[in-house]
Amino acid sequence: MLPRRLQKLAGRRFLTACLHTSRRVQNSQKVIEKFKLADIGEGITECEIIKWNVKPQTVIQAFDPLCEVQSDKASVEITSPFDGVVTKILVEEGQVAKVGSDLCLIEVVKEAVNGISSNIAEPVDTVSNSDADTQLIADQSTNEQEPEAEPSTSVPSAPRRKHPMDPTFTPDADSTFPVPVLATPSVRHLARQRGVDLAQLAPGSGRDGRIIRQDVEQYLADAVMPEHPASVSSQDGQDIIVELGRTRYGMWKAMEKSLQIPHFGYSTTLDLTTLHGLLPVLNAHIPTHFLPPSAIPTLPLAVSPSSLYPPPSPPEVPSSGHYTRLTYLPFLLKTLAKSMLEWPLLRASITQTVESSSKPSLTIRPHSDISVALSTPNGLYTPTIQSADTYSIYALSSQLKHLSHLGRQTPCGLTPKEMPKRGGTLTVSNVGAIGAGDFAAPVLVPGGGVAIVALGRAKWVWDVNQGDGTGERRLKLGVSWSADHRVVEGAELAAFVECWRGYVENPQRLIADSF
Repeated sequence: MLPRRLQKLAGRRFLTACLHTSRRVQNSQKVIEKFKLADIGEGITECEIIKWNVKPQTVIQAFDPLCEVQSDKASVEITSPFDGVVTKILVEEGQVAKVGSDLCLIEVVKEAVNGISSNIAEPVDTVSNSDADTQLIADQSTNEQEPEAEPSTSVPSAPRRKHPMDPTFTPDADSTFPVPVLATPSVRHLARQRGVDLAQLAPGSGRDGRIIRQDVEQYLADAVMPEHPASVSSQDGQDIIVELGRTRYGMWKAMEKSLQIPHFGYSTTLDLTTLHGLLPVLNAHIPTHFLPPSAIPTLPLAVSPSSLYPPPSPPEVPSSGHYTRLTYLPFLLKTLAKSMLEWPLLRASITQTVESSSKPSLTIRPHSDISVALSTPNGLYTPTIQSADTYSIYALSSQLKHLSHLGRQTPCGLTPKEMPKRGGTLTVSNVGAIGAGDFAAPVLVPGGGVAIVALGRAKWVWDVNQGDGTGERRLKLGVSWSADHRVVEGAELAAFVECWRGYVENPQRLIADSF
């Protein structure tokens, strides 16, 4: 019996030496993981941290957004690969991080294994000393008598959130995934300076929901002084009191002061038929520096004009001043400026004097300064084109487009450069661009010059006074004038309008002046 028992014991000891089995005993330990800036491709070697979506001690899960980085080409949102707690942010907003550098530290809970699971066999080194044999026999003899380990009483961790691109992902009503914020670096810099959270503006009004500068400025304007009463809802049919905005209140005060000016009105029509026939030719020869890049012809020239010596560089034109089609308005401004040179009275302004007892005087300016009435979302503005007589028709069209762009920004982008304190001596209101009216009754305000003209909408009419008594189809434009009757006599205004008519209805006259 004894030899057989020893053989049996020896065989069991051999198997146990080769295949040691035991139960898995789990416990958790906290590990600090360094989150590094990964390579986002396209040769990017560094990125600017533009926004952190987390703070120290923030609990996060995998796929939660950590931060947004901006490279030279695009902005990218970086998500967390871990479940854990953010312990420290290593790169602050506005700083530049290299690819591979540490961005933050995340405390991650990992499971540590003491022993091996009972259903997994692992080879271990055989031990020849008697203590090891005794321990192996003891383990083997007590294996069946040892009670099962009690289940862990620790609180189970929250279920891991599935990635939004997972086919099995179902959005939770309580979960709040941040809206992607798309914006250029300049817009992000502006928002950071003005303390605007771009997440509140997403999606923006730009392409693919991109936030543009106008979105930030509109948000700031609405926060300071809401101009639109639509946000106030009427309840039970009650009246709503709306306070006037700053710009509209300024117009209120200016109109009250306009009652001090005695107005003289004059209306007539201008024949634009000849000018209408010239526009296709003028549009076909717009200088390239006024065209947007997409409209510049790229056909190579057989002979280069700069083969001997480069021509003078054209003046710089902002992108907001590019255009592809001329309208009647720049031509009308050019002919007005020419007529004002012949009529110094329309280049005059009332001289501001300190002593009220002194006799009034007029200041004659050397050039034609023309103001343009501009209706914007913020109210009415009158930017001034100074020395309009020195501009070409193409340059006037570019300036008008640029002023319109500045005026329609929120808040208004017009500066004292475009709106000098003394303004122009003549104001033009192109009301025909809005409605189908022919005539109006424009109003002069103090500091608005000595005259104002409102342009109606050009219409094709049958003029019986043309042709051989049978009439002709002509393009007519109604114009309405108001002048300061303290400065301009009625006959003088009528004669000035006839001078203007001579240029408008005979545009060939401008060729002699090399416009």
